[in-house]
Amino acid sequence: MQRVAIVGSPGSGKSTLARTLSSAAGLRHVELDALWHRPGWTNPPVPEFRLHVAEELTDGGWVVDGNYRMVQDIVHASADTIVWIDLPRRQVTARVIRRTTWRVLTRKELWAGNRETLRTMFSRDPEENMVAWTWTQFPKYRRLYSMLAHDGTWDHAAVWHLRTPADVRHLTRWTERHHTG
Repeated sequence: MQRVAIVGSPGSGKSTLARTLSSAAGLRHVELDALWHRPGWTNPPVPEFRLHVAEELTDGGWVVDGNYRMVQDIVHASADTIVWIDLPRRQVTARVIRRTTWRVLTRKELWAGNRETLRTMFSRDPEENMVAWTWTQFPKYRRLYSMLAHDGTWDHAAVWHLRTPADVRHLTRWTERHHTG
């Protein structure tokens, strides 16, 4: 476990698990959201994003979290371990509601100075509202990762399919046992 890709629905705990595993295994954490989001919620051109992600994966071990299809080929093909956090839809949506509410109330800065706002929190547009995005995109993520897990795409890597918070804790404990002296 030296090059780990973590995928799953928003609210599944990808970034939290990535920070935990990178710390336990002594690997660099690469958060795709931080590379994608620029000030004013703008994004780099896709070729630039792909180049930046590829550069991040060239040296040493890493733990990458994120679902960006435009770099999936780069990240997944380079990974020796793929972790798919596949928690129930209601659970991840509830997490996103709590997280978004907390971010709005505390004005927590996200990537590149961006913040979630009351306006976006109550927007009906899934492109603006993370709760709506999570609810509407959940089935697409589940179908995509189920297909990749079964069509041979991930056969080169060890795959951890985590369906419960207990599964996540098990992987964390396993990583701590296998990567500490």
